[in-house]
Amino acid sequence: MKLKNNINQSFIHIFFWIFTIVSLVPFILVFMVSITDEDSIIANGYSLFPSKINFAAYAFLFNDFSQIAKAYGVTILSTLVGTVVSLAVTALFAYPLSRAELPFRRSLSFFLFFTMLFSGGMVPWYITYVNLLGLKNTIFAMIIPSLLLSAFNVLLMRSFFAGSIPESIVESATIDGATEMKIFMKIVIPLSLPIMATIGLFNTLAYWNDWYNCMLFIDKPELYNIQYLMTKTLTNVQYLIMKSGTSSQAGDLLAKMPRETVRMALAIVGIAPLLVAYPFFQKFYISGITSGAVKG
Repeated sequence: MKLKNNINQSFIHIFFWIFTIVSLVPFILVFMVSITDEDSIIANGYSLFPSKINFAAYAFLFNDFSQIAKAYGVTILSTLVGTVVSLAVTALFAYPLSRAELPFRRSLSFFLFFTMLFSGGMVPWYITYVNLLGLKNTIFAMIIPSLLLSAFNVLLMRSFFAGSIPESIVESATIDGATEMKIFMKIVIPLSLPIMATIGLFNTLAYWNDWYNCMLFIDKPELYNIQYLMTKTLTNVQYLIMKSGTSSQAGDLLAKMPRETVRMALAIVGIAPLLVAYPFFQKFYISGITSGAVKG
């Protein structure tokens, strides 16, 4: 019996090792292509083992390092502030909806669900943030429009509050004289770390990868975030490729510039900070999941 269990455990370990390696292959391929010589890619195509190493793509991207640094700063600031505030807004919206005694709870839940099916449209949405709130060319333009990132997150958190927070604990705290805010901060939030950690991770990825709001609301290059800066750079490269056949000047510039490798370098530059930071925050994410487990 023990031997059978050991064999099963070995197969499970081997399976997950293989799954992990297969999952890493695309990332490794993107990085290897980004440091491959452009002529080698044209001749031999993409390869995990480049015949000639060349960092020309990164030299091209970091030609103006100050702009890259500013873009990273804007992205980090908007991600940190946006994630914390949006998580608070989601929790403060979801918790009342989970309480059966809330008046018009079903109507509010339907209103929230309705926003998942229909929207007000791009024009009124844009006018509201630009003319009414004055967010044009401000850092808040990349934070406020996405504060309530998804109605689905609210419904998910509401379901967790309703199903995982014992009503008896809330009633006991109420009898002891605790206010609703104290119950929320001292009881509900500590017991809800798993869903808070999960939705917080979703919000972090959404803010970090956001380029759309920057494209709509930002005209000043010093306020570009890293994703929009990379998107703009890729667009410029594609424009030069299209113009290379009609303009000798563009053709000369394109001949000196990496094309295939710069696309992969853009992906690495955009995702590298998350890959570096995630191992340091992984223990907090796991701790948030395990701390909400039932004990005793």
